[in-house]
Amino acid sequence: MSEVLREKIKQKKAKIGIIGLGYVGLPLAIEFARKGFQVHGVDLDANKIKLIQQKKNYIKDVVNKDFLHAINNKYFTASSSYDKIGDQEIIFICVPTPVTDNKTPDISFIMNSAGEVFKRMKRHTLVVLKSTTFPGTTEDYVQPLFDSKGWKAGKDYYLSFSPERVDPGNKIYNTGNTPIVVGGVTRKCLELSVMILQEVATKVHAVSTPRVAEMEKLLENIFRSVNIALVNELARLCDRMGNINIWEVVEAASTKPFGFMPFYPGPGIGGHCIQIDPYYLDWAAKQYDFHTNFVELAAESNEEMPFYVKDMVMRDLANLPVKATDANVLILGTTFKRDVEDARNSPAIKIIELLYKEGITNINFHDPYMRTIRLMDKIFRVQELNEKLLKDADVTVIVTDHTTYDYEWIVAFSKRLIDTRNATKKIKNNRDKISLLGGVPHKVS
Repeated sequence: MSEVLREKIKQKKAKIGIIGLGYVGLPLAIEFARKGFQVHGVDLDANKIKLIQQKKNYIKDVVNKDFLHAINNKYFTASSSYDKIGDQEIIFICVPTPVTDNKTPDISFIMNSAGEVFKRMKRHTLVVLKSTTFPGTTEDYVQPLFDSKGWKAGKDYYLSFSPERVDPGNKIYNTGNTPIVVGGVTRKCLELSVMILQEVATKVHAVSTPRVAEMEKLLENIFRSVNIALVNELARLCDRMGNINIWEVVEAASTKPFGFMPFYPGPGIGGHCIQIDPYYLDWAAKQYDFHTNFVELAAESNEEMPFYVKDMVMRDLANLPVKATDANVLILGTTFKRDVEDARNSPAIKIIELLYKEGITNINFHDPYMRTIRLMDKIFRVQELNEKLLKDADVTVIVTDHTTYDYEWIVAFSKRLIDTRNATKKIKNNRDKISLLGGVPHKVS
């Protein structure tokens, strides 16, 4: 019967289900719809379903024209119910995989979604897990659930793992032109998965098992975590030395045409993957009596950066004629990354929390992509960015360097400014006002 599904894929008649319509699922759904497949999405967030039904695109990386075309031509439908998921012949699971308060993996979203699929799936359904997770999730957790039907993988149903590769705000790479990795439980699982993924990806790289694909995804993000931790540590050292600028150091090192790849310091790591994935690997390693000390240390180092920024604020306030508890602090940029609306695990939110716990309650923020921040039973509302807001702040902190900001203007009207992103590097005037994460601001010629 795999031949029937294979033929349906060729003719674009295979019905596709996407569970989880966030930064991974919605772009994937629209890409399949754009290629002529019928797609049904499921998300338990009723607000997302309402926005889709109102034809409102809530993810910036999805081309609005493609979004509207998919909905208007009924290539894409969505619901907060799993009722129709059993009608789909290919199902992608794109749900969150957070960590618990104890830094252990929480795959409950995966297993809950898989459980709903289990109740409804028909024979010869292909299920592809895309949620980032630890090696063994697909074969040790999802497969036994499906096998409990008395079915056999590769014969009665098909199961694979293909990690997401989404980079919010990337203007070059998107769901359609980013190579994809996939590993199947059996050869037929892999063949069908490669076939459907080739419909939306320029290149599909097949690996021998889901475990390889699961580990590959962790390697991608841990590679970044470790290297960012390295430059973050050097940034703190340059600050301690007092006469070296880490940004200039990285720029100089980048002139080497081989053996070096630039990474940059910052106020902390946000988003879903880089902050969380090291703990998934660390937990999995401990099941084999192996400790990933290097990986865990890097993750902890990155998590220290918001505390370092908080200390920078307190240090600047100590040199001003105002008590810290009476000071006004302005945070500029509160999403986790430049020019994106995603605030998941944003270091800015952690910095606000830390300052508030230090007794600094007069905290304002501005971000072109956020309206409110809910934190510690308090709601912080976005403020209009104007001269008065800047002048009233004893310290202004650039946490996310959105390109919409006029940094020369911001520096001009700020009393003191902490730059955690080197956003002010080209500004010639008023540099004595600036405290730079990673050392002294170097002179602009």
